[in-house]
Order: sequence, then structure tokens, then C-alpha cells
Amino acid sequence: MVGAVQEGIVREMNGGFEVMGGYDRSSMAPKQQQREEESKCVLHRGASKYQEIALIDTKHFGKALIIDGKMQSTEVDEFIYHESLIHPPLLFHPNPKTVFIMGGGEGSAAREVLRHNTVHRVVMCDIDQEVVDFCRTYLTVNWDAFASDKLCLIINDARAELEKSREKFDVIVGDLADPVEGGPCYQLYTKSFYQHIVKPKLNDRGVFVTQAGPAGVLTHKEVFSSIYNTLRHVFKYVKAYTAHVPSFADTWGWVMASDYPFSMNAQQINERIKERIDGELVYLSGESLISSTILNKSVYQSLLNETHVYTEDDARFIYGHGRARCA
Repeated sequence: MVGAVQEGIVREMNGGFEVMGGYDRSSMAPKQQQREEESKCVLHRGASKYQEIALIDTKHFGKALIIDGKMQSTEVDEFIYHESLIHPPLLFHPNPKTVFIMGGGEGSAAREVLRHNTVHRVVMCDIDQEVVDFCRTYLTVNWDAFASDKLCLIINDARAELEKSREKFDVIVGDLADPVEGGPCYQLYTKSFYQHIVKPKLNDRGVFVTQAGPAGVLTHKEVFSSIYNTLRHVFKYVKAYTAHVPSFADTWGWVMASDYPFSMNAQQINERIKERIDGELVYLSGESLISSTILNKSVYQSLLNETHVYTEDDARFIYGHGRARCA
């Protein structure tokens, strides 16, 4: 689950929420009517010791999950983010059977993993029981995933859980909140975490993937290029790819890493999609996956020239706020 979009896209107002995405707001209702409509849009609200949670109904994106005032996902376009996060690493792996998800409390990442017929076991580790319970109750699209016998749900800090685990995995997924100043989550983007905790927990030919924040022409230097460069210092092969997510109001980035090359072509990827995945993918195909790895010149040059490496003492942050949640 990603702490998404730039600050201000979702703004709480008078007990309701104002969703802003560059749309025409010139025909707004009088203030009293507007406040009543905003209150009606809040379908459910909750809170934990880590964060505030809300499910709201939006005009443009349908139901939207909001955590600490940041858009996490919406029913209209969450498939873009979650298909892009999950299917590339599983498709590039020759035979993925076990998957560990750091974060992912809303259940959408697990849902997409469980569509792969090769997968026997999925461990999803999220630190916030209240968020998991909230999503399990209200996000009906993920009910089957939460009920699956293949899913092992653990409420714990993902770093601590991986560190103590005796199990190794074919794919490890970082479905984490963005690195925000003042929060602990940036520690799950550091070189030491990747090198000493993630990589040793991968099986032979294992693949790691993480969401990597905004990747637009104007935003990719916030964290995307640094995450990419940090992984290059740990793994032999690192592949960055992007997709536009409308509700995030930006292009979003992901980074895959492995000690084995990502060498399949579009036709081979399409064959694996047909063989392995239950149902039709809405967003990804072999062709679109290959094209997503072709970055525009500005972003490509930044990734090539990036020198910053995430460490506990030298991190980059996305502007925002949060309490203490990480994964």
C-alpha cells in the first residue's frame, strides 16, 4: 500500500474530504451544500495508533482509500498500480511459489499475487492491525484474497519479521508507504536493508520489487532515482519501469532487482500471462510491460547520473506527514 500523490490532492474539510485533481471546480455549490456533500462522501472512518483511515466516495475515481490524508488507491484505477507492482517480478521469475509482501494491508497486492497458479504461499506482513481489519471489512474486491488458504497474514514490522524469518522466498514485494521525513519507513529503502535483510531472504533466482514513488519529469528526483541507484549497489540487474496513475496525478515508478537478468521479450511474457494468471489482466501485457521500462530522456539520464544511495544517515524524502507507520 503506497502513501501516494502529492500533498494537497486529498484535503480534509469540515469532517469531509475534498478531492483535487486538476478538474474544473468553477461550478461549486454554495458553502453549506458543499459541506453537506463532503460529509456524505465519507463512507467509513477509523484510526489506529499509527494513522487515520477513511474510505470516501469520489466523483472521478469512485471509492478511495485515504490514509493520513493521502490517496492510497481508488476503485477506478488501482489495477494500474497493483498489476504493475506484482506481475512483472512474478512473470520474470521462472517458477514463483513463495512471495513475501512488506506492507500491502489493503489486500490488493495479495489479490494479484494469488492469481498466479504457481504460487503456493503468500506471506503479507503489515504493522497496522486496524488498517488490515478496516480494509478486510470494507474493500469487498479483496475479500477472496483475505479468505485464501494460501495467504498467511502477519501483523508485525516487516523488517523485524524478515530478519527473524528462517524462510526464503522467490519474490519479495515492497508495497510500502513513501519515505516521509520524521517517519521510520525510509529505513526499508536503505542499502543496508536491501543488502543484509532482503537479499539473503531470496531464493536462487529470486526477484525483489518495490514501489518507488513519483517518476514524472518533475518529480522523479524526489526518491525514484535514489531508490534505483541504491538497488544498483546491491543487485547485479536492476530494472526501473513506470506507469501513469490518474488518481495519483503523476507517473509512478517501480524498481525490480535480481542477480539474474530480466531477459524475456513481449511474446514470452504474453505466453507466461496466459499460462499462469487466472483471468484477464486489465492493464499489463507483454508489450506494455516492455514499453514501461523505456523511460523518457530526462528520467533516463537522471537514473544514469544518480549518485545518492539511501542510508540511515542520508535519506531523501517525499514531502508529507505521518505518524509512525512503515509496513
